[in-house]
Amino acid sequence: MKKLSRRARIATGGAVIGAVAAGTFGTVSANASSPASAAATPVASVKSGGVTSSSHLTIDAATKAAQAALDAAEKEGQKVTVAVVDRNGNAIVILRGDGAGPQSYESAERKAYTAVSWNAPTSELSKRLAQTPNLKDIPGTLFLAGGAPVAVNGAPVAGVGVAGAPSGDLDEKFAGAGVAVLSR
Repeated sequence: MKKLSRRARIATGGAVIGAVAAGTFGTVSANASSPASAAATPVASVKSGGVTSSSHLTIDAATKAAQAALDAAEKEGQKVTVAVVDRNGNAIVILRGDGAGPQSYESAERKAYTAVSWNAPTSELSKRLAQTPNLKDIPGTLFLAGGAPVAVNGAPVAGVGVAGAPSGDLDEKFAGAGVAVLSR
């Protein structure tokens, strides 16, 4: 039997690996697009008692609220960041005003999350810390004035948080301006 040169062995090995890979890829892609696999998954209809629906702020409404809060702050010469989060605390819109401090981004988002989580302004929630100091240990929350909830029919759907003004009262005033624009 004739011995193959090193170059021939490398070329032959590469061709074999290429053929195996192509065969494997073809099998995987054929299975991924096969309609038979979709038929194996049952489709169920759930009775109306087994589901719930919820309201969500649109991106347009969230942007309008954030811009109104930022405009209110800028009108008073304040450099702030505004965050609008959904019911689960996920950011919908964050506007960092010109000159806002680096800490204001996270603070605004956490204030918004705190407000929507308890459906109350964060200035009110910060007062509750006297009776329940471990509230501040809940991840993602910030119990400083500057967060305001957005509710539909009494149920929280979003939060507006503002951070960066020299006082929490100003932050919350600006957050309130963002919430107020939604009710017009």
